[in-house]
Amino acid sequence: MTLSYSPAPASASSSSSTSASQAASAKAGPASPSPADDLALALSLADAADKITLSRFQAVDLRVESKPDNTPVSDADTAVEAMIRERLAAARPDDSVLGEEEGLSGDAQRRWILDPVDGTKNFVRGVPVWGTLLALEVDGEIVVGVASAPAMGRRWWAARGAGAYTRTATGDTRALRVSSVSRLEDAFLSFASLEGWAEAGRLDQFMSLAGQVWRTRAYGDFWSHMMVAEGAIDVACEPVVSLWDLAALQVIVEEAGGRFTDLRGQRGAGHGTVLTTNGHLHEAALASFTAG
Repeated sequence: MTLSYSPAPASASSSSSTSASQAASAKAGPASPSPADDLALALSLADAADKITLSRFQAVDLRVESKPDNTPVSDADTAVEAMIRERLAAARPDDSVLGEEEGLSGDAQRRWILDPVDGTKNFVRGVPVWGTLLALEVDGEIVVGVASAPAMGRRWWAARGAGAYTRTATGDTRALRVSSVSRLEDAFLSFASLEGWAEAGRLDQFMSLAGQVWRTRAYGDFWSHMMVAEGAIDVACEPVVSLWDLAALQVIVEEAGGRFTDLRGQRGAGHGTVLTTNGHLHEAALASFTAG
């Protein structure tokens, strides 16, 4: 005799549970991209930006205009931002974008923050210290950051919880780690310009800090903070900065083991000033800006 087997029909409760699960999945929509996917996208955008900026760097027909705040903007700035926005619209259509040149588009909690050319004044004068900065903020936390400086042959990047890395001028990749210097008198301090501190009415505070350290140099812009992440510099600070100047740098410095705050000690990139350190020196450095 041949025996046949037919599975019993699913119970009503099982069927109901499955339907509810499917409905919940449909309502939730597609899964968010992974941090690794977001970092890979940011790095590919930096590759594309590098091609544009290098093609316009020291170009005899470079077009430069003055913005309402009297800062320069070049055709490279506008071309890079337009390209990144176009590619993000295709790759991450639900995300919002905040850029230096075109402002904010969208209101999603996943927000890309970009500075197409950080160091435009250097760029237009032929100084190679400039770079494209790109960050991803999710629910108010910077989770991905890339700083690419193609004229220097350098790039730095990080994803929250995954460490920070750099590509050196020789093409090697290595992990970033801040220095272990623990006394201000042994510290190397970098900044952007004395004029900036004077215009902000904080030159005395800055000079107080500068008088306590071993050495000072004005490397400026993104490079100061990336050297903090590398351990080459121990302290860097600026009195007037915008969110797009700093967002990408925050996660890189923090993933390298450093601290990233404003001059009052508030963590984050959106407070208008910045102090980055190896962590050991942070409170001592803050004292120059918070005393009294």
